[in-house]
Amino acid sequence: MAFKIIASQCTQCGACEFECPSNAIKFKGETYVIDPKQCTECKEAFDTQQCASVCPVPGTCIPA
Repeated sequence: MAFKIIASQCTQCGACEFECPSNAIKFKGETYVIDPKQCTECKEAFDTQQCASVCPVPGTCIPA
């Protein structure tokens, strides 16, 4: 399963895009989105999902 970004909560700060080790996060339209085919949930690389750990709005990057 991949993570997703709740668009209505996203502040477009871009922190998640630069922290994503699998380059699964891109800016599209008016918000950031996570490509589920690329998202690895940071498994085997980190103990926590990097998008969720750097997001300034809790609960914005969540499991899909």
